[in-house]
Amino acid sequence: MTFTARLYPANAAASSYGVVGAVVTNDLNGRGTFSTTINGESFTGEATRTTGTGARQGVANGAGNRGSFINCRYQMNSATLGTGQCSLSNGAQFTMHVGS
Repeated sequence: MTFTARLYPANAAASSYGVVGAVVTNDLNGRGTFSTTINGESFTGEATRTTGTGARQGVANGAGNRGSFINCRYQMNSATLGTGQCSLSNGAQFTMHVGS
């Protein structure tokens, strides 16, 4: 199952990037992949649901091809919709919306 995500700037460091698109692919076993491109840097990594939370909360992390990294925490509000926060290694903060 593949979800689109939108990352909205949440501080001054992120404002120059504007709204950023991301993709989360869930293998339906609590794990999946995460990818996004920010300012021309491609980030790829893993998304994992947190145990003991009814599989509603999770983390998504990605390593960039230029040495940066992104860390996200999210909460699924339904099977296909969720919200969260992401932090880029340069201090940029984003609010994440998962789903269509």
